[in-house]
Amino acid sequence: MTSTSARTAVDWRRRVFALYAAIRRADSPEEAHELWRIERDELMLRHPATALLPEDRARFEGLPIASYDPEWRFELPILEAEPGGFEFATGTDGVVPFARIGRVDVPNVGSLDVWRLTTYGGGLFVPVRDALAGRPGGTYGGGRYLIDTIKGADLGADADSGTLVLDFNFAYNPSCAYDPAWACPLAQPGNVLDVPVPVGEMYGG
Repeated sequence: MTSTSARTAVDWRRRVFALYAAIRRADSPEEAHELWRIERDELMLRHPATALLPEDRARFEGLPIASYDPEWRFELPILEAEPGGFEFATGTDGVVPFARIGRVDVPNVGSLDVWRLTTYGGGLFVPVRDALAGRPGGTYGGGRYLIDTIKGADLGADADSGTLVLDFNFAYNPSCAYDPAWACPLAQPGNVLDVPVPVGEMYGG
């Protein structure tokens, strides 16, 4: 990574952290979602660290983000789960290990594993792959991210009660959905749902 690309990556991450801090302070989830949509469009179109390819930026008219649906917002306890883990090889950070620290049971939706990065920086990671994955007009085939705190995508938690905010309206595509040169950890078997999740960032590719 060059000095220039390192600086742009830092600026991207700084803006994402600031965005999610504003989301957590917003007066309503709907207001937060609109802020998220506007800022994510701006980052994807104009930021030098965008994952959009040049030809896609030229014809960009906004990400395909569904309207907010409050039925897809949950605050859930992290439940016990069998220990487990996986390793993911990246192009820049070497092999990144993840450990399963629990799971969340989403009412009328299914169960999702909650992962922790076990290397420097830590962080929680909750990807999801739903029944619309890979379908025309559906969601990205490899799945989307709900929570990735090491990158700033954090909708809130209550440490005292052990709950985690999961709002599927904020599910977003990993960078590899837009540029195959990126390497992204994707949904594991415990993060695959049998039901469609028609909210969040969809996929037109």
